[in-house]
Amino acid sequence: MRLVIARCSVDYVGRLTAHLGEATRLLLIKADGSVSVHADDRAYKPLNWMSPPCWLTEESPELWRVQNKAGEQLVITLHEVLHDTRHELGVDPGLVKDGVEAHLQELLADQVHLLGEGFTMVRREYPTPIGPVDLLCRDAGNRVVAVEIKRRGEIDGVEQLTRYLELLGRDPLLTGITGIFAAQQIKPQARTLAEDRGIRCVVLDYEAMRGLVRDDVLF
Repeated sequence: MRLVIARCSVDYVGRLTAHLGEATRLLLIKADGSVSVHADDRAYKPLNWMSPPCWLTEESPELWRVQNKAGEQLVITLHEVLHDTRHELGVDPGLVKDGVEAHLQELLADQVHLLGEGFTMVRREYPTPIGPVDLLCRDAGNRVVAVEIKRRGEIDGVEQLTRYLELLGRDPLLTGITGIFAAQQIKPQARTLAEDRGIRCVVLDYEAMRGLVRDDVLF
């Protein structure tokens, strides 16, 4: 991982244009090729970013250009570099999910029909170099579907599934793979982002999947 703190301005050129004026920011370049631009607020969310597959070209000490396969670009102008370091983080063991989330995965694997008529299971915890996909399934048309499961569906979960889909889509045996984002609750912003990326959202009823009946439906 490379960490650069610099006074910089950033221009995005793609489906639209966006400009970040000159300010001191953190530039984060990860081993997977992703580049993100951070301010000292907004928690973990970057001001702008480019997800892999993409590549960074340092055209000069003052000008960086990041481009993806779609031709979208981040053009970063460095006015003053205050800090520039590289760190080897090694292999990450991945996120250890809480009991409910792990149980959701187990239940959905046994009740894969909840994703749609004709769905069948291929494998749980399908391995990738950046972590396991919760479920790999096939739909009624025999198309491969990657499923990411969360208790609360937020934007970072959609980003996680997007990275899986981009990586798995490079495998010729998985060409045309699609995604489903499944959670007990899905925030409106996460649903909007998912649908914009062609990812279907499914809301899971944990109690019903466990075979429990709520008091308010008893008679």
